[in-house]
Amino acid sequence: MMLGAGPVLAECPDAPDQAEALRGLIAQVQDAPNEMAARLVTNRMWELWSKAPDAQAQAVLDRGMRKRASYDFLGAIEDFDLLIDYCPDYAEGYNQRAFVRFIKQDYLAALADLSRALDLAPDHIAARAGLALTFMELGELDRARAQLRIALRQNPWLPERHLLAEGGRLAPQGDDI
Repeated sequence: MMLGAGPVLAECPDAPDQAEALRGLIAQVQDAPNEMAARLVTNRMWELWSKAPDAQAQAVLDRGMRKRASYDFLGAIEDFDLLIDYCPDYAEGYNQRAFVRFIKQDYLAALADLSRALDLAPDHIAARAGLALTFMELGELDRARAQLRIALRQNPWLPERHLLAEGGRLAPQGDDI
């Protein structure tokens, strides 16, 4: 079996258990005094989420992310498909594929991937925010608000927080006439 450029093991190893480290980072970001401090903590969260189960999976994840960054969306999806086939229990494969599908405005496919990512990693704040954005694009504003509120309870500094502020696309609708 080949996964990209080299031979692979028959089975993907388990992804590293990052739950305790992530809980610590969530507490830190909740206590962050400002957006810059929160961004530094969020970057550390991304380091955890994007640590693949083995070197082969890491190479495919990194390659797919490079392709996405260079707007090779078809190539990125192919790589994320390979990663998911090899490591079906690794949440970031689904999250990254969802991101590409969201960019391509394939919202239903993004929704399915984000749901799977959150099944595997319920505290994946970025996937939760992505789910909120996807619901928003599908016109399901109540569901979008609910998901964004969950994400903001974990990280109150998310850039998407502005969507719930007055004038934002997800701002609660008032009773005024």
